[in-house]
Amino acid sequence: MSDAAARLSSPHTHVFLGQDHARNERRTWLVIAITATMMVIEIAAGTIYGSMALVADGWHMSTHAAAMLIAALAYLFARRHATNPRFTFGTGKFGDLAAFASAVVLALIALLIGWESLLRFANPVTINFQQAIIVAVVGLAVNLLCAWLLRDDHSHHGHHHHDHAHDHEHPHDHAHHAGDNNLRAAYLHVLADALTSVLAIVALVLGSLYGWNWMDPAMGIVGGLVIARWSWGLIRDAGGVLVDYVPTAEDLPDEIRAAIELGDDTITDLHVWQLGPGHHGAIISIASPTPQNPAAYRARLAHISDLSHVTIEVERAG
Repeated sequence: MSDAAARLSSPHTHVFLGQDHARNERRTWLVIAITATMMVIEIAAGTIYGSMALVADGWHMSTHAAAMLIAALAYLFARRHATNPRFTFGTGKFGDLAAFASAVVLALIALLIGWESLLRFANPVTINFQQAIIVAVVGLAVNLLCAWLLRDDHSHHGHHHHDHAHDHEHPHDHAHHAGDNNLRAAYLHVLADALTSVLAIVALVLGSLYGWNWMDPAMGIVGGLVIARWSWGLIRDAGGVLVDYVPTAEDLPDEIRAAIELGDDTITDLHVWQLGPGHHGAIISIASPTPQNPAAYRARLAHISDLSHVTIEVERAG
């Protein structure tokens, strides 16, 4: 082994993938297959029968299939490189990186839907209501199936002692939400498609009954705004993980302080960040007039389930 490889090697693993990583990866690929199949059928049928509604819906589905491909490839890459020592803290954040990219794509789709709707207001087109309703209903059924498959079933100081801890095998009392932003991104793309189908069905039914052709672009704008809001929420949450932001609702730092600061022991520096779905890391500097071995402090943290990697530094106070 080369000197560089030896330096990068670790006596313990840094695999911080989500608990349902394999399940989510399989289902994402399955949803891509279903979406791509439906896309090909719609484009082919629309071309053969001269239906622009079918062709347009088919290409619309292709944008979501491409976005979900980002999620699937992120799952694949993270799994294959989970034990690569060059990823210092593992590959758990690849899902958040993919989610951020998917959220940007989702925002662009919202803008395109809004822009196309505005153009329809300015230049109305003739709508074949019966055919368009059939396409929207079929698209909705496919998207609801995909949404069901993608549902989430479960969120430096000088020192005298320096140690690391991995608490994967301890019994724990407290658990934090282990949300998978990568799965959430794929789910939102399917949900966005389902939303546009629902709004389209409402608009088309009202248009066919009362001649309200303006309902079609109006619903498009409503859908674009809702999708844009979903996109912003995903950008905020996934981006926060990427820059190691600790949400105000996250109580992990308070739990760590409550567990460590007993008697005269005081935390002088604390860093907490997310390593992957359900996994957090922490660097804890402790000052005490009677410092204990780092293992004693690790034992105090054993009940915190998603604290997966801990570095403890202990100093004698004063």
